Amino acid sequence: MLTKASAGGSGRSIPSPGPAIHGLADGESAIMKAWEDFVSGSRRDGLPVRDVVARSWSRCQGLLVDVRRSSAPVVAADRIEALRRDNRELLRAAAPTLAEAATLLAGTRTVMLITDASGVVLDAVGDQGTLAAAQDISLGRGGRWSETCAGTNGIGTALASRQPVLVHAAEHYCEGIKGWSCAGAPIHDPIDGSVIGLLDISGLKHCFSTQALALAVVAARQVEWALARQTEAEHMRLLEACLEDSQRYAGEGLIALDAKDRLLYVSRKAAQLLKSRLGPDLPDLNRGARLPILQEIGGDPRAHPAGESGAARLPAEWVKPLMLDGERRGTLLVIPGSAQPPRTAARGRPVPDEADSARSSFDCIVGGSASMTTVIGQAERLAPLHVPILIEGETGVGKELFARAIHGHSAVAGGPFVPFNCGAVSREMLASELFGYVRGAFTGASSEGRIGRFELADGGTLCLDEIGELPLDLQPYLLRVLEEGVLYRVGDNTPRRVTVRLLAMTNRTLREEVAAGRFRRDLYHRLSVTALRVPPLRERHGDVDRLVSHFNTLLAQRHGRPPARFSAGVMDLLNRYDWPGNVRELKNLVERVILLSAGGTVEPADLPDELRGDPPAACTASACPPLSLTITEQRTIEEVIMATQGNLSDAAAILGISRSTLYRKLSQYGIRRAGGALRPDRLLGTQGHGRA
Repeated sequence: MLTKASAGGSGRSIPSPGPAIHGLADGESAIMKAWEDFVSGSRRDGLPVRDVVARSWSRCQGLLVDVRRSSAPVVAADRIEALRRDNRELLRAAAPTLAEAATLLAGTRTVMLITDASGVVLDAVGDQGTLAAAQDISLGRGGRWSETCAGTNGIGTALASRQPVLVHAAEHYCEGIKGWSCAGAPIHDPIDGSVIGLLDISGLKHCFSTQALALAVVAARQVEWALARQTEAEHMRLLEACLEDSQRYAGEGLIALDAKDRLLYVSRKAAQLLKSRLGPDLPDLNRGARLPILQEIGGDPRAHPAGESGAARLPAEWVKPLMLDGERRGTLLVIPGSAQPPRTAARGRPVPDEADSARSSFDCIVGGSASMTTVIGQAERLAPLHVPILIEGETGVGKELFARAIHGHSAVAGGPFVPFNCGAVSREMLASELFGYVRGAFTGASSEGRIGRFELADGGTLCLDEIGELPLDLQPYLLRVLEEGVLYRVGDNTPRRVTVRLLAMTNRTLREEVAAGRFRRDLYHRLSVTALRVPPLRERHGDVDRLVSHFNTLLAQRHGRPPARFSAGVMDLLNRYDWPGNVRELKNLVERVILLSAGGTVEPADLPDELRGDPPAACTASACPPLSLTITEQRTIEEVIMATQGNLSDAAAILGISRSTLYRKLSQYGIRRAGGALRPDRLLGTQGHGRA
């Protein structure tokens, strides 16, 4: 067995070749006689050969393949280099597997090859003597081994049938290739499952291994795992590039596509615009989907040049490149919001509007308990007043719902709603994010400078989450903006006037932070002129039933699943539970139940241990040390990913985080995509190939 880690990082090794084939060799004369009868036309049916071989022979005869061919045709040298460039991701993913095989196959009289999706050999390694002999039949770089070119063979027949295939000796269709045996396994794209290449093991028939097909399949899976890791890393970088560009196209719909024009991201605005323009013809907007229908909706004669992007025939101004390392690796589609110009700030800069009328209402807040009725009433009275509001509450209670509802009922409801999490960026970047910066303000700054969140929210509402994370040295600047309506960009001495309604949110008790010296007293008093405390779910008597019913209907519709049925015992447990994660935790539980229950009745045994009050199954308090938050988070992510079979959207929804946050966690904890499903490195090798 190989001892080196595989291409996918699983630690799994491909098996060594075993003994030579005997069973197939014993029947070779019968197969040869069947082939002679077939090509002569004396017998076509009931041949003593495997079905996969008989079907391939029939295809080859229909394609008029020359049975006397003794080698495959070869593409020109410049063409093979172009094909290698076009398939560089495949070759990069296959490189570690080929490197292992170069050592593994030495002295075995077998070789390993990687081909593209059409059967052209891109690279070959293995026993040096066999590599030299393989050149006689063009079984090397540049050889074209599709069935059309070379008849029945392990490469072409596996590609034609889209499944692993072993072709031994006389089973080949072309007479001059019958001295060889080969086993091919298709390599699938980790996103859509399409065949993008093939891994082949070949050798002279008298020394071919019984394990060749298994070896080819396992090695192909390793290449797929490596491809999945590469693709996931590139998609994460493309999403980051898309987010970087998003401020330049505020108020417009954004769609990010990868190099193969597969969907990475659709903004809410873009989905609304597409729905209004296309109606029932709205395409699949799930991640990984291709969007050919977008090529038809522009209606502008200034078409984007075909070939430069798969989004051909779109208006040129819609199509922007997404660049990585100086190379175009994706496409950003910028869909105009309407015939009306986008709303702008005082200086004519476009403003990103995250206001959502569907959520900017107090009717969106589900709850009839006395504590919730009281705080909703307070918020409704404060909403029309142009004063800062401090919204306090534990994590997951729904503070942003209140912020959006207040914005929707305020005098600036027609202006932008700009949320920002003060704990989501580094301390060094906070000032530039809030106040913007000018050209040359610091190393790495954009050559054009950038406006900050305050200017983006000019004429509307700025919602600052985790305000308690704001460093002490930045707090005076925030206080100045609140009191005077004037800010200075980083690196600039020009005052800029803004009119912003500030809503601040925190899960800390700011009064205690002031007492501890971590928050300025004057800023606290300025923020808390008016304050709301959103009660935790454990204080909202009767609201658990309402929220379960609401989320059950809403999330079932979102996922296209039947609503779950909760037994009386389950509802009793849910009402007695303390809900440390509050409404977010309840929502995630309902979503997980919907995704995993398939519409059946949910019983107490289907709930997590903590809701049933059960101790962890594998340990007791005396036997198990306490887990760190990091380990707990990692294990939770692993379990949810395995439960959802690698579906990132479902996993992120159950965990209550965005998909981009989930990507960062996967990278942080080394949880990798394998064969179309995400799984941690230590679990690789436990399942076979599957689509994402």
